[in-house]
Amino acid sequence: MKKYYYLLYTILLLQSCAAQSKPNLIDAEQITVTIENLSYYLYFPEDYESKPKKKFPILLFLHGGGESGDSLVAIKRNGPPKMIVEGKQFPFLILAPQNPNQKKWWNTRAVNQLLDSVVANNRIDKKRIYLTGLSRGGGAAWEMAVQYPERFAAMAVVCGMTPVPYAAWIDKNMPIWVFHGEEDQSIPISESETMVTRLKGMGYDVKFTRYPGVGHNSWIKAYKTEELYDWFMKQKRKD
Repeated sequence: MKKYYYLLYTILLLQSCAAQSKPNLIDAEQITVTIENLSYYLYFPEDYESKPKKKFPILLFLHGGGESGDSLVAIKRNGPPKMIVEGKQFPFLILAPQNPNQKKWWNTRAVNQLLDSVVANNRIDKKRIYLTGLSRGGGAAWEMAVQYPERFAAMAVVCGMTPVPYAAWIDKNMPIWVFHGEEDQSIPISESETMVTRLKGMGYDVKFTRYPGVGHNSWIKAYKTEELYDWFMKQKRKD
């Protein structure tokens, strides 16, 4: 009889432990909203107003970490915005937003929403939307090419970190031009080398410009490459 009660006690104890260890799994859903305040510059070509029926290309430019923050004028330090201040004329619109977070990654969803708005409210050729970025902005440009593969007609990345595992997500029909300094100590050239090798191995159209003896500021040479802008203007999405 004692053995029976002992066995019954053991069974009840095991059942109690099993009940206590059972996880409480709840199915739920919540809508989340992230608001990003993006200040930006928008450049218009010289003949934009004189040709009211013409649709123009647009270049989305994403700056580096040093220009992040709440002072929009900082964007004019580098890249196309700097060249505009110096008097250069471009044949397309240029959208240059500012990342408001000094130590955070670009919010590429917010950037894409801003681009949507600018395209919808201006005379933009949707088949000729170009993308470029330097350093942290170069990494964000790679991310946008991965996340929005059907959006851009061409992309130029300068010393940006690369999402190599997701290379195949990028549109195979989008031409890419990569620039990097061989002596870059912030983002090593191996980032670009590995990505370019992976893309070329899959049959992508990729140009790679290396700058011997140049460090992280390879954007100075890259954005002064006049051929770059001629190259952009030749690109158009076929879908």
